[in-house]
Order: sequence, then structure tokens, then C-alpha cells
Amino acid sequence: MKVIGLAGWSGAGKTTLLARLVPQLVSEGLRVSTIKHAHHRFDLDTPGKDSWMHRQAGATEVLISSERRFALMHELRGASELTLRELLPKLSPVDLVIVEGYKATTPRKIEVHRVGNGKPLLYPHDPLIVGIATDGPLERGLPSVHLDDIEGVAAMVRKYAVPVADVLAREPQDG
Repeated sequence: MKVIGLAGWSGAGKTTLLARLVPQLVSEGLRVSTIKHAHHRFDLDTPGKDSWMHRQAGATEVLISSERRFALMHELRGASELTLRELLPKLSPVDLVIVEGYKATTPRKIEVHRVGNGKPLLYPHDPLIVGIATDGPLERGLPSVHLDDIEGVAAMVRKYAVPVADVLAREPQDG
């Protein structure tokens, strides 16, 4: 199992790229999972539904299952937010995990940069960025592809992803 991150300013198109990238990687025969960090309070459950009522009643975990999928929700109930290092082992084994968020602790990242966003590149200030997907001029000295070159982005992801075991073996970092 390998892992790589997508990093970039809000509005750069990370989620849009991810939604196009996953089908490409799956078509190449890879099993792919994703981790998305949310910086705000979020809820996947619908108020009033049984699973929501279970959580509101105080359940630490609620597992919802049907013939098509299952989802496990875990309430932290005041405990610290989990780190990327703590979350990775919770995933079922796959070939590749793509992380959106966890900028400080993802071991390698591809920067997603949209010129119209008016923001500067995170590279070269972030030494963990190994490539750039952009709609602007391609960066010299760092592998770069156009945002619409999904096969090129997929090749970069395959080339630079690192084994999850390497991430788990590293010393814990804040964030």
C-alpha cells in the first residue's frame, strides 16, 4: 500500500482533480482509497435517521450496513483529532491512498495550482512537494503536468507515492 498527497490553496481544484484521477488509476488496475481532511465541523448523517439518533444518544461508533455499502462513524467525544499516521491503518488494504489535506504530515505531495486563483505556488517553500499539476506555465526543475493531463498526473502519482509502512515508521509530527 502506497500513499501520496494532493496539496494546494483552497479553490485550486484538488477535489475536482481527485474526482478525475481516481477513475484513471482504477482503469489502470489499481485499488484506490482516499482520505480527506475537513477543517470544519461536518456530518455525513441525516438528522432524525436511526444512525443519527444512535450517535446523538452517545454511541462511540455507529456502523451502518446495507447490501451495497457500509459506513463506520466514530465520534471522538472530546478526544484529540486523529493524525494521518493514526488514520492510515484504519483503511482496508489497497494499492494507493490519495490524501487531500494533512499538508504538514503527508510525506510526499503533488501541488495542485490554478493560476486564476491568484495564489503563489507552495513550491519551493514546501520541500515535500515532488510535482505540480497546473493550468499555468510548467515549473522548471520539478516534474510538472497540465491539470487536464490526467494520465500525466496519474503517472506522477504512481512514481512518487511512498509505502504506507514508511509513513508509519516515521517519528510522529504535529498536525
